[in-house]
Amino acid sequence: MKQIVINKNDAGQRLNKFIEKTFPAIPQSLMYKSIRTKNIKINRKRCTPDQKLCEGDLLDIWLKDEFFVQPPHKYEFVNASDRLDVVYEDSNILIVNKPQGLIVHQDENYESDTLIFRIQKYLFQKGEYMPEKENSFTPALANRIDRNTAGLVIAAKNAASLRILNSKIKSREIHKQYLCIVCGRPVPSEATLEGYLEKNEKQNRVYIEKSRSENGKTIRTHYKVIDTINDFSLVEIDLLTGRTHQIRAHMASIGHPLLGDGKYGTNKVNRSAGYYKQALCSYKLSFDFLTDAEELNYLNGKCFEVETVPFLNDFYSGKIK
Repeated sequence: MKQIVINKNDAGQRLNKFIEKTFPAIPQSLMYKSIRTKNIKINRKRCTPDQKLCEGDLLDIWLKDEFFVQPPHKYEFVNASDRLDVVYEDSNILIVNKPQGLIVHQDENYESDTLIFRIQKYLFQKGEYMPEKENSFTPALANRIDRNTAGLVIAAKNAASLRILNSKIKSREIHKQYLCIVCGRPVPSEATLEGYLEKNEKQNRVYIEKSRSENGKTIRTHYKVIDTINDFSLVEIDLLTGRTHQIRAHMASIGHPLLGDGKYGTNKVNRSAGYYKQALCSYKLSFDFLTDAEELNYLNGKCFEVETVPFLNDFYSGKIK
C-alpha cells in the first residue's frame, strides 16, 4: 500500500497521468481496474481516472509493494557541464542563452550534456530542485531551439509556471525574435512569407510548399533586412508560427538560405565563408500578455535580449565574403 500527499507541483494533473509518471511499474490495465474497484482512492473516496488532483489531496493506492519499488537514485543531470549563461532568473522561471552546438534535450544518442540537464544541475546545486521530494515534476523547458541555433530559452521551475508558459506560447503572448545572416538581399526588404510546411521524419528535414498538402501545416514568417554587406544580409525574423526548421526552410524557399546551414543552404558558400553552423540566434524575448497570466503576471511587458549575438562581429567587420 502506498499513501501520497499531493504537493503543489503535482496539483492540476489528471489522476491517471500522475500515476503513470510517478509509478511506471504499474500497468495501465491494473491502474484502471484498481480505480474501478476502489483500490485507488482520493481522500478515501471513489475517484475517476480523469479526476484533477489538488494540493493536499491524500492518494491511497492499495497494490503490492513491488509496484512501488523505485530504482536507486541516479540523476543523469550530474554529468552535465556547469556552464550556463543565465539572462534572467526569479522564483518561477529561468531564461538562459543557449550556445550553438548544445542540444536542448537528449536524442537517440542519449547525450549527457544537454541544456535541460545543465539547468537541472544548476537548480540542484542551488538547492532549488530536490528530486527526492518531487513525485512527478522536474524543471522543464517551455520552448526549444535547434542544436546549432543560439539564443534564448525559457525554463520553468515549477509546474504552475510551466503550464502558464506553455499556454502563453501557444496563444502567441510570448514573442521570440531572431537575427540571422542570409545569402543575398531579399526583395522586398521587409515582408511576411506564407506557405505550408511538411516534415519528413526519416530525412529530418522539412519542405515548403505554396499550396496545402495532406500533411502540410500553415506557416507565417515575417522578415526585415537590417543591413547588407558583401552580398550577405543581416535579417530580423519574427516567427508568426513556430514549426520545425521554419526560419531556415522558409528563407531558403525564397532563394536566401541562412549562411552556414548545411541542410537548407549552399555548402560551397558556407565553406568559402568558413561557416559550418547556421548563423541564427533567438536574440529577443518579450512577454506581451493579453489575458491573465496568474502567478506570472509580473512578467507582462518585460523584454530580454542576449548581450552578444555570435556572428554580428564577423558580419559588420566584413569578414564574411
